[in-house]
Amino acid sequence: MKEKSKIEIQLGEDERREIARFAATCARRVLPIFEAAYPNDQRPRDAIAEAEAFAAGDKRTATLRARAWAAYAAARETKDAAAANAAHAASHAAAAAYLHPLATPHQVKHVLGAAAHQALVLELEAGNDIAVGKEQLHWATNLASPAVRDVLRRLPLPPHGRGRFSELLNELDAQLRD
Repeated sequence: MKEKSKIEIQLGEDERREIARFAATCARRVLPIFEAAYPNDQRPRDAIAEAEAFAAGDKRTATLRARAWAAYAAARETKDAAAANAAHAASHAAAAAYLHPLATPHQVKHVLGAAAHQALVLELEAGNDIAVGKEQLHWATNLASPAVRDVLRRLPLPPHGRGRFSELLNELDAQLRD
């Protein structure tokens, strides 16, 4: 059984807002792909809107957390891989507001999950073209503010899991830590 980290990092509310802004921008970029496949499902759109409201100064609320979980449920119910990853991006955007000040590899997903899913969505839409995924990581690297990079550098490296999402997450993490 893994032991949970008791080591805390410094993390301010303004930094959480900046991370939520970054994540919401990434998720909004691929929202049309989800909505084209599931035009009557508002859950990812609602999650992104709540993340954007938090980034703009609203408080973290039970509604924000519920919208994150609802977008996650939408992703799990989705049959289309690109649409599922777009919904996951929305879920990560809303969940970014709940980044914990703990030095655990899992927290990296709160920072970069939306961006990695966004890259994967566009890669899938381009017929699994890895070059498209790399272009999207470059776009996200340019989008990331100094605050996003600073918080990321306080966290341990993400785990090397299996699958393309993990590859993209680790690649983006490495680019942003440079």
